[in-house]
Amino acid sequence: DIATHLAYIAKSENIATEAEALHIIAQKADGALRDALSMFDQLVSFAGNNLSYKSVIDNLNILDYDYYFKIADAIRSEDMRTILLTFDEILNNGFDGNNFIIGLSEHFRNLLVCKDPKTIKLLELSERIKQLYFEQAEMAPKSFLVNALSLASDADVNYAASINKRLLTEGMLMKMAFLINLSQGKAIFGDESAEKKKLEQKLKANPVANSLPDNDTIKEESAPIESEIIEAK
Repeated sequence: DIATHLAYIAKSENIATEAEALHIIAQKADGALRDALSMFDQLVSFAGNNLSYKSVIDNLNILDYDYYFKIADAIRSEDMRTILLTFDEILNNGFDGNNFIIGLSEHFRNLLVCKDPKTIKLLELSERIKQLYFEQAEMAPKSFLVNALSLASDADVNYAASINKRLLTEGMLMKMAFLINLSQGKAIFGDESAEKKKLEQKLKANPVANSLPDNDTIKEESAPIESEIIEAK
């Protein structure tokens, strides 16, 4: 509603705007129309009569959506290099790690919202950004998104007390990458049943190994010998 009202004002004042820019202002205002109008006036005074998404996020010091989509894609493909280098770039651009964690939490929340047609109305974004969320949501399992939100929540709670805040955030991102395997029903250290079958096949192919007694047989045979030694003592 706030974004629509800002669009009406912009049209009345002959100010060219991008839908994403107005949605960012509305989100930053957190439901307060007066704050949104004040922000809008300040941004127009800086950017002139062409209010773009880029000018808004630069002036409000907000992290671009593209970073969250990039990080989420890297997590899905377990691309640790891209995860760590992208986070390093975010820090080098002057953004706070805790704000990044909060933004990533909201990103996963939006992906989860896209999973159910009845909750899509809760996605208050421009149509272009919505489409990006729909596309990425199709590739993200629900179980992963819920667990990723839990990890982000824990990191947010522990951030202020953490001595090494960068390590805390990087550890959160690494854990999220491992969650993909778990959400798809894969064991992190490989398929145990498959390894057992391979071992059984090797034993069948090796008659010497098959002839060796198992641990239980060795214990049973050694029991009377041990008793004789005790009696002798």
